[in-house]
Amino acid sequence: MSLIVDIEKDFGSFFLKVNIEQENGVLGFLGESGCGKSMTLKCIAGIIKPDKGKIILNGRVFFDSEKRINIPPQERKVGYLFQNYALFPHMTVKENIEIGLVNLSKEEKNKIVKEYLHKMKLEGFEKRYPHQLSGGQKQRIAFARALACNPEILILDEPFSALDYHLKSNMENELIDVIKDFKGHIVYVTHDISESYRICDHIVVFNKGLGLNKRFKKDLFKHPMSMTEAIITGCKNISEIDIIDEKRVFAKDWGIECILSDDIADGAKYIGIRSHHIRIVQNNLQFSRENLFELSIVKVFESSFTYIVYVQNLENENFSAIQLEINKNIEPLKVGDKVLVKFDENCLFDFC
Repeated sequence: MSLIVDIEKDFGSFFLKVNIEQENGVLGFLGESGCGKSMTLKCIAGIIKPDKGKIILNGRVFFDSEKRINIPPQERKVGYLFQNYALFPHMTVKENIEIGLVNLSKEEKNKIVKEYLHKMKLEGFEKRYPHQLSGGQKQRIAFARALACNPEILILDEPFSALDYHLKSNMENELIDVIKDFKGHIVYVTHDISESYRICDHIVVFNKGLGLNKRFKKDLFKHPMSMTEAIITGCKNISEIDIIDEKRVFAKDWGIECILSDDIADGAKYIGIRSHHIRIVQNNLQFSRENLFELSIVKVFESSFTYIVYVQNLENENFSAIQLEINKNIEPLKVGDKVLVKFDENCLFDFC
């Protein structure tokens, strides 16, 4: 099985360029709002026609500009779960699920509707209308409709964005069960970093219409290769660098010298480290002096389960503060305190 999306589309004020190929697993699109994720989904589904390129699913050509092929949406066998669910308000639950079931007898449709109402734990809801459903129930109906047509590819466009935290967690667990049973391709769009990691196998980071670099999720989060990847995956600490030797750099924004575990890439301009890969140490005798710095606390914020602490080299007021995220089981921290801060050299990463 394979999905090939190699397309371009000029929207006037916005240019979309995507070049990705996925063999199996869940493919995630991660990026800020308006960066081209949902537009790409609509191109795959046939709702929007690209200007140039090709879209091929399992050898079946959906779109090819050179060959002038553009299969209509209803013939692509795409199950699409829209961000707002897009249920028809004047139709019952049963009628909404049936909407994509064509060329089937009434008995066959009834059987499929009954099957998916059972899977979604919504038996007895057949005659209800969308306005009579909760947010989670609406989403289950939208899921059922997307799956009922036996699609070859399932497209999920930010399916949890309208749900509260508790319901989102429950629905996410149900989605993971659906994914295990689904035999086709799945493309999943989100701007939630943690959600993308839990659900997706490979991730494409979109930036201003460009979606070109598919990466295995563990590699993406461990070592972003660009400023966009670093920021989108939640890295709060990034500094421009001067390279000293193969493994050592001077972090110009922080005013400290850092040592990386691997050789620095040619052309590297920045380093980054995530907040939870930095710790405050009480006894410097337990650690080597490498990547151990005495810095001053300049801000402390308390979140639900951790402290968000900002430390800074105050030798120069232009140096940027570094963010740490630490457990609450350490001694109380105060602004103005000097602390020993240890960077995990295995978690420092460089990029161009």
